[in-house]
Amino acid sequence: MHVILDTKNCISHDAIVNGGTACVFSGQPFDTAKVKMQTFPSMYRGFLHCFMSTYRQMGLRGLYQGATPALIANIAENAVLFMSYGFCQDVLRRITGMDRAVELSDLQKACSGSLASIFSSLALCPTELVKCRLQAMHEMEASGKIPSGQKSSVWSVVRTVLRKDGPLGFYQGLTTTIVREVPGYFCFFGAYELCRTTFAQHLSTEKDGIGVVPLMFSGGFGGACLWLVIYPIDCVKSRIQVHSLAGRQQGFIKTLMGIIRTEGVAPLYSGLTPTMIRTFPANGALFLAYELSRKAMMQKFGDV
Repeated sequence: MHVILDTKNCISHDAIVNGGTACVFSGQPFDTAKVKMQTFPSMYRGFLHCFMSTYRQMGLRGLYQGATPALIANIAENAVLFMSYGFCQDVLRRITGMDRAVELSDLQKACSGSLASIFSSLALCPTELVKCRLQAMHEMEASGKIPSGQKSSVWSVVRTVLRKDGPLGFYQGLTTTIVREVPGYFCFFGAYELCRTTFAQHLSTEKDGIGVVPLMFSGGFGGACLWLVIYPIDCVKSRIQVHSLAGRQQGFIKTLMGIIRTEGVAPLYSGLTPTMIRTFPANGALFLAYELSRKAMMQKFGDV
């Protein structure tokens, strides 16, 4: 039996782990501030107020609440995402009758990334729920949503979810996660590939030869486009996952309309600043790891 390795679309396990670790530990304080501002926007005047308040109250540990599930989420999501990305490109080639060696257009790659995000959502949702609850635990206690003095560890959150809602409780917010990921990753991969194409045309070279800085900029630009498009959906998802700890939470549409009706549109963008600060270096590093890994695989196994 012959095993065909798609070296064009592979990303190594080490690249995912190393890239994920770098992304989480460099960006976790910004992500913590984002989740706190999304779920309790009235508590903070802005990013710096949230950041400094968390540091004064809980120290550096408070800014890294949820780092463990965040790391698991990052590694699992990107492993499934990039594996599915290659698979979805092959499916698209078969549907359109294209040869396996033919390079897809930027639009076709964007569609492949969008479809791949459905699979990655299944890996992301449970770990992101635990992460968000850990990050907003202090605010939940301060607002009286839950009793004070509860243990705030990964295992205490996991046990609470299992006790209250069973295994399916980890998938609260799954629909919203998919609603967020599908358009988001269309923009993510589409903007990344379009940016690489633009650099290649400007530098009169192939897309694989644009260099490290343009490559990282393309990754950061893709990440920025993703968050600008999906941020209000991500805010609703965070509300659903965090506030369901205090009782049964409504679905996506009811939660969204409830926020707009009682708080206005502005809270849907609360926490956008730390997200945009974080996204350029994080996604630049992610795509650099992806492309370097892909090239290494091609050199090792050949372009099959």
